[in-house]
Amino acid sequence: MSRFKATVSSIAAAALLAGGISIFVVNASAITFKETNSQELKRKMPEGEGVLLSYYDAVKDAKKSVVNIFTQKTVKQAAQVNPFMNDPFFREFFGKGFGEAMPKERVERSLGSGVIVSPDGYIITNNHVIANADTVMVLLAEEKKEYKAKVIGTDPKTDLAVIKIEAKELTPISFADSAKVREGDVVFAIGNPFGIGETITQGIVSALNKTGIGINEYENFIQTDAPINPGNSGGALIDSRGGLIGINTAIISPTGQNNGIGFAIPANMAKKIAKTLIEKGKIERGFIGITMRDLDAQARKFYGRDGGTVVMDVVKGSPAEKGGIKRGDLIYSANGKDIDGSSALKNVVGSMEPGSELKLGVLRDKKNITVTVKLDKQSIGVVAAAKAGTGFEIFEGASATDIDDGVKKKYGIPNGVKGVVLTSVKDGTFAQKIGVMEGDIIIQIENSEISSMSDLSNYISQNGGVKGKRMFVNRRGNIFMLIASEN
Repeated sequence: MSRFKATVSSIAAAALLAGGISIFVVNASAITFKETNSQELKRKMPEGEGVLLSYYDAVKDAKKSVVNIFTQKTVKQAAQVNPFMNDPFFREFFGKGFGEAMPKERVERSLGSGVIVSPDGYIITNNHVIANADTVMVLLAEEKKEYKAKVIGTDPKTDLAVIKIEAKELTPISFADSAKVREGDVVFAIGNPFGIGETITQGIVSALNKTGIGINEYENFIQTDAPINPGNSGGALIDSRGGLIGINTAIISPTGQNNGIGFAIPANMAKKIAKTLIEKGKIERGFIGITMRDLDAQARKFYGRDGGTVVMDVVKGSPAEKGGIKRGDLIYSANGKDIDGSSALKNVVGSMEPGSELKLGVLRDKKNITVTVKLDKQSIGVVAAAKAGTGFEIFEGASATDIDDGVKKKYGIPNGVKGVVLTSVKDGTFAQKIGVMEGDIIIQIENSEISSMSDLSNYISQNGGVKGKRMFVNRRGNIFMLIASEN
């Protein structure tokens, strides 16, 4: 994917618009969203002769709920200086300030789409559509009338925002349950590509639960091949009934134009974020205080599970530590739902408010236990990590030593980091085969913390070595779990 870039759908809009916007909080106690019928659905192929296949009935109401959004912001440009003034002689002769131009201003315009979610004018869109705009204008599909919008709240971490226009009796979209979406489902993207007006494109759901794309901090995308182009951002992705299943957000393309890989934020996530922004004006996320890694082949074999995430480090004083989470724990469920990897757990925690209780299914020492963690407010920079002479051979091919001033200087280890530093790893040995490297800091083996050579020596003597054990190492600031097995 390195040759590609994630292209956010936005291009220049029309019309110079004046005025400014302000972010404000609406003191609304609650909002109720219109829902589609929740009964179990049957999927089937069209049948019969003389039948004209059409999805007109599915899209005719949904398209009334999709609006065009136009924004503008004023950007100051640095003034250009007369090139002669680069000469010290000219600067001294003419004096300071001569030849300097006044800063220039230019107006940037962009466009996108949005989805009406209430009759009184609340609209969901992407944060990047309205971010830093001085003016946000909304054009209704039906009325061809422009409204000035107010920004209710934004959530850059999911790339969602809510705006509001002063209007009544609008047609809100019907939300479908995006958790019931399946690969292969027929879908339609509705939006305002390239500013040409409302457009409907068709495709299928190509993939679900897409993470690691690098677009948002919290990702759980629906992938579709329904053509999404610049200007579609913030528009609706609907199913064949007309129910909203996602908010169109981005594409991956070498050219910036549609290449059959588009991403939409699931409707369930969008609904929850919008409800919170409307009722509270901001998003507060829960914080657990762990670093984690997905299972590789060795880890899956060791733990005997295909899914879950391994705890690599626990922040001191964090909700995780207070709840009893330990390094090496395999977390496989959250609030009764299976966790297939670290992104899934991150999304669960991020969807919960501070003070909420999170029940985690944990595999520890081959036993399944339940750990309850009370989430705290999300913090930034709470995980302190290390950047990362001759020693004594501790197992085949690896020599190690305690951390002293000389070792700190040689390997760039900050003060306060504890463990045992590997000073050499020989080629073709057991040490190399299990994946340790010179400069690695062994901080834990199984459930035993390693702070010194004495700790390591005691562990090896009491347990007959390290083979078959989980070894946690600090490598240039990242915590890795290595399983000491040659297989």
